[in-house]
Amino acid sequence: MSVQPSIGKSLNRLEGHLKVTGAARYAGEYPGENLVYGYIANSTITKGKIKSINTKTALSLKGVIEVFTHKNRPSLAWFDFQYADMDAPPGAAFKPLADAEIKYNGQPIALVVAETFELARYAATLINVEYEEDTFETNLIDNLDKARSPKLGLATFLKPPPTKPVGNYQKAYEESYAKASGEFYHGTEHHNPLELFATTTIYEKDGKLTIYDKTQGTVNCQIYVANVFGLKYKNVQVISPYVGGAFGSGLRPQFQLFFSVMAALELKRPVRVTLDRHQMFTFGHRPPTLQRTHFGADTTGKIQALHHAAYAETSRFEDYTEVVVNWSNVLYPSKNTLMEYKIVPLDVFSPLDMRAPGGSTGSHAIESTMDELSYALNIDPLELRLINYSEIDESTGRPFSSKELRQCYLQGAEKFGWSKRSPQTRSMKRGNKLVGYGMATGIWETMQLPARAEAQLTKDGKLHVLSAITDIGTGTLTVMTQIAADELGLSMEDVSFSYGDSKMPFAPIQGGSFTVSTVGSAIKAAGSALRHKIYKKAQAIKGSAWKNLKIEDVVFNGGCVSLKKNLSDTISFREIIAANKGRMIKTTNLSLPKSFKLKKYTRAAHSAAFVEVEVDEELGVINVTRALTTVAAGRIINPKTARSQILGGMIWGISKALREETITDHEMGKYMNQNLAEYHIPVHADLHELEVVFVEEKDDIVNELGTKGVGEIGLVAIPPAIANAVFHATGKRINQFPIHFDSLL
Repeated sequence: MSVQPSIGKSLNRLEGHLKVTGAARYAGEYPGENLVYGYIANSTITKGKIKSINTKTALSLKGVIEVFTHKNRPSLAWFDFQYADMDAPPGAAFKPLADAEIKYNGQPIALVVAETFELARYAATLINVEYEEDTFETNLIDNLDKARSPKLGLATFLKPPPTKPVGNYQKAYEESYAKASGEFYHGTEHHNPLELFATTTIYEKDGKLTIYDKTQGTVNCQIYVANVFGLKYKNVQVISPYVGGAFGSGLRPQFQLFFSVMAALELKRPVRVTLDRHQMFTFGHRPPTLQRTHFGADTTGKIQALHHAAYAETSRFEDYTEVVVNWSNVLYPSKNTLMEYKIVPLDVFSPLDMRAPGGSTGSHAIESTMDELSYALNIDPLELRLINYSEIDESTGRPFSSKELRQCYLQGAEKFGWSKRSPQTRSMKRGNKLVGYGMATGIWETMQLPARAEAQLTKDGKLHVLSAITDIGTGTLTVMTQIAADELGLSMEDVSFSYGDSKMPFAPIQGGSFTVSTVGSAIKAAGSALRHKIYKKAQAIKGSAWKNLKIEDVVFNGGCVSLKKNLSDTISFREIIAANKGRMIKTTNLSLPKSFKLKKYTRAAHSAAFVEVEVDEELGVINVTRALTTVAAGRIINPKTARSQILGGMIWGISKALREETITDHEMGKYMNQNLAEYHIPVHADLHELEVVFVEEKDDIVNELGTKGVGEIGLVAIPPAIANAVFHATGKRINQFPIHFDSLL
């Protein structure tokens, strides 16, 4: 029976039933014989030194096994090179328990290991610490005079610095017919995935480690553990098949991994370390960022001057950066530009990539300034973007590999009903609610990294594919199975995909919307190589009539190889395996980006967001009543899981614009709302009509699959679209996220 292609079908997640029934096992749920539990104690000061640390009372409790501090930690193979992991920025990676120095508030200072988690947590409260406090700085705005350009390093490959100035921005701006400028600020945001960070380290008798970790990169954690503890890579196995959300928080190895491995090696027994909710605020965050923009246009609305500057927080020990300002000239080309990006080192932990890092920050400033410019020109905001539309990325002089942003605009406007918008602010009402329409453009770079995949034709004639990649809840398992199935013309039921294990073929961290393009391309390469091997085996069978034919003369479908000209002339995979003496046929292949070809093009996914808000005229309360995102992201492998990704991004966009922020008391250098009761994110009552439209886009250049990724593109345009809708509704331009109702009173 003929098998239809799987790619393009809206399929349910293959692991969905396991997750909703509780059968899927996460990092903090794996058993271990004589398993013990670790709880981390954190510093209560922001900067200084530990004068003394007394653990006697904690150790006196029955069931407490050990308390590790900087004084008694085991000897470690500390890094003497710059990069600790695949996602490390330039600088020196944070080393837990390295010495008595305190670099930031909440820094881990001790690990209590006990027979139960509850006992370990209680014992941690009994550790008595004396500090010598030092002065500190945590306020970005108060330290802008210390802003500097970031150090360059390996990170610049994924996070390029701003383009060099072009023309004379200042002169062009002053001579512009219409001008718009603004100062934009958003504070700290913290990752809060549902699954807490946990690591279960199983110590084997031969000294090998099996580690179950919440991570976005099993190989990344394997590299980290081996280098920190001076172990052989082959003796460290990291497993992570299920991840309950990550959004960037698991890109770098977090310190619970360090503590779990350290204790397991020292105690020679399994150790589980779990961070509780408030400890989610002790590592990584979206950095507070101040932006300034100056856009100028001629009488037709054509942009002729662009200035975009950003000042972002980083730690004292690493130069974390984001791509914030680069997008301006890519979207709205100008012959006169000045792009600036600087960082301000402060006494905080290093920021960490959070969904659409830099892009969601920069889009607020870019898209709200464009909206302001549309009012100055008396041109519809959508029309202004079409006036400045370009098929060329003027920042590099390269064409786009594909760009269907125009269709995103047109299809989105039609479906949303943008033409019903009254141009005047405060002109649309619904009862006692002011109604506003806002729109914005989204862009996210399309990337592909090296990866390997193994493809096996098993003894029963089925396909088994392997990769070390994780699935952070995005549908990776399902999508990779679809790609593999189509390579051999099999049904989904005849394909299995093993993943989330560092022992499997190499895969990079999962993030940046590049996983399908990266690992999917590796699977496609492995599938193609396996087809050739299978066909050669078929040709080698005694009496085969295909010896002089080429692989182009046959078709793979339904577990068989058939002659194209005569589909009844066929041989099954099972027969080929039998002729191979019952042995499986396998291949492992590396997929690399086509560097030379790709250098000629700019590769990006695009979107357009359209939003309607209602603002209570008396109370200032904002409600997003409906939102639509149109997306051009190349080939969509699974529309159902892809739509889910865009919806997740849209909800996060609502959160970023109206809810989400970490409050810092700069007198204490401490985050004050380290819990989900006070760290506000949207709930069901905040969400109403959300719609996703995928615009057809064909791209034969970007990679073998023609995919672009959808993890980030659904987020970037929503926050500025909301801000623009609020302005349309109220006539007030709010440039600080989140927008609080008191700003509108």
